[in-house]
Amino acid sequence: MTEEISTVTDLAAELRGKLVDELCEWELFRFATVENAMRTVPRHVFLPDHPVEEAYSHGNVITHRDSEGVAISSASAAGTVAGMLQQLEARPGHRVLEIGAGTGYNAALLAHLVGAEGEITTVDIDKDVAESARRNLTAAGYGGAQVICGDGEDGYPAAAPFDRIIVTAGAWDIPPAWLEQLAPDGRIVVPLRIRGLTRSIALERHGPCWRSVSVENCGFIPLRGAGHQPENNIRLDKDGKLILRIDDRQPTDADALRRAVCGTPVRMWTGVMATSTEQGTGFGDLDYFLAAPYGLCRLLTRSPDHGLVAPALAYGSMALLKGETLAYLTKRPQGEASWCELGVCAYGPAGERLASRATAQIRAWDTGRTQARQIEVYPSGAPVPFPGTGTLLTAAKRHVQVVVRTLSLNE
Repeated sequence: MTEEISTVTDLAAELRGKLVDELCEWELFRFATVENAMRTVPRHVFLPDHPVEEAYSHGNVITHRDSEGVAISSASAAGTVAGMLQQLEARPGHRVLEIGAGTGYNAALLAHLVGAEGEITTVDIDKDVAESARRNLTAAGYGGAQVICGDGEDGYPAAAPFDRIIVTAGAWDIPPAWLEQLAPDGRIVVPLRIRGLTRSIALERHGPCWRSVSVENCGFIPLRGAGHQPENNIRLDKDGKLILRIDDRQPTDADALRRAVCGTPVRMWTGVMATSTEQGTGFGDLDYFLAAPYGLCRLLTRSPDHGLVAPALAYGSMALLKGETLAYLTKRPQGEASWCELGVCAYGPAGERLASRATAQIRAWDTGRTQARQIEVYPSGAPVPFPGTGTLLTAAKRHVQVVVRTLSLNE
């Protein structure tokens, strides 16, 4: 038995080193402290029911599902974990609140970063998830991290104020408790859903608002509890090969959309070129521009023989929805294999109109794709300074209003 444990431990150390080496090759680490934490904390201990090889893979690992089989908790992909920890910049002695305990792995990494003088509190709404996270943390030697079963919407006032808050579930809103429990010079990192798109945003207080200091693409299981805003998944065909994922409570007529995708498509080409790098990142921040008119949704394809004009990527595409009409991003090779031309395909009675609008937004993105974007968060109902200046889109939430701006080149 001792020999088996030693073999697993040796294999885990080898795989962990290989995983982090690959993240280094991809230039994902800006801070040696985060790299060191990921080389040290044994991720497989937090996934005791999964093969050690899976624990050190690059993908996320589902750990808990609800009664209908829907994933409610997971271990996030290693690259996502590294990116958010670098956004957070937790330092020795910091007090950190984590919303969403998951396996406990992220809390262990945080404990490593803040050291013996720091404090980690992680909150999860699910009792089973919280208990397993607590067991895993103890088994890995990080039992000092406090695990609370409660609604993350409320934060954890008993341990406030916090120098850092990190949210590891997709949040539709930013509740007052999080900002109130943050120290005056603190930072919060939250995967925020904005009109159908999601960004991991590191926010710091700046006068009347919270302003982004870094923004990264990401995707997360939605936050549960009082702040839960579910996404709506519509099957467009009887076999489930086509799914339309709609966020932000957009009004939808599912039957009308199913009829629409059986009709004749409208196709328009934009003349806008995209590189293989942009394709690999899902076309960068094009989704900001596509979300601006009506909000963004996603067309997801689960089989190559779905029957529609091919979306831009293998798994689907960004899409716009207006009434009974759906328009989504497509592409065609252009010149060298690494380049493609972006286009729009639309189904439904207003196909030409919606395709034209999407085409205009893609061309607007093309004219300023190298410019920086900034996200600002204001209390709901508060005045927004310079409301039109560089504004790409706005989103009104229950507690806050979100503004995405384009910064001029000299800012």
